[in-house]
Amino acid sequence: MTEKKVESLKGKLIVSCQALLHEPLHSSFIMGRMALAAKEGGAYGIRANTKEDIKEIKETVNLPIIGIVKRDYADSKVYITPTMKEVDELMEVRPEIIALDATGAIRPQGVTLDEFFREVKGKYPDQLWMADCSTVEEALHADELGFDFIGTTMVGYTEQSIHDRIEADDFRILREIIEKAEHKVIAEGNINTPQKAKRVIELGAYSVVVGSAITRPQLITKTFADVLA
Repeated sequence: MTEKKVESLKGKLIVSCQALLHEPLHSSFIMGRMALAAKEGGAYGIRANTKEDIKEIKETVNLPIIGIVKRDYADSKVYITPTMKEVDELMEVRPEIIALDATGAIRPQGVTLDEFFREVKGKYPDQLWMADCSTVEEALHADELGFDFIGTTMVGYTEQSIHDRIEADDFRILREIIEKAEHKVIAEGNINTPQKAKRVIELGAYSVVVGSAITRPQLITKTFADVLA
């Protein structure tokens, strides 16, 4: 069943339904309704943060979910599903895919990505995993490690990619990853127009994730307000 649901994502839109504690829409109930709105609009999958939101979303829509837990630790820059604690929380609600930070940053307590991925794969061998990467090199390393999905989620958000943009030079970074990686590549990060979403699928991305441009009304509003300022 999980395999069939994930196969339905091919060539389709995944909508990221997230609202952090400080944001106006922070509420599992609201994220559940946001997921329903996304489904009615044509989304084939949802990306969501925390077991509480995922539980609510699962009760609202029957779509495959990419699950994460965002949590800050004082000794690490990694905040997307950084430790086994977050993985265990997600496994309580069993999203079809769990995404992990797969950048070069060291995880809490000095754990490397290689060590952590071996640990989670050993504990949950049947789970599907997505690598959130910021560079071609990180993506190809995650591909070698055996992640089921390689994502461009972190492009532009790390020190090593701060000057990069996912859409630059007709998605050069994405194209190189697609060309060289063996596993499925999911385009994510600053894909904020329908035209960009269509283009990444044309280039060979398995799926495309769109978040803020759909589900963060305060940011959408700001794009309109700024041109009138």
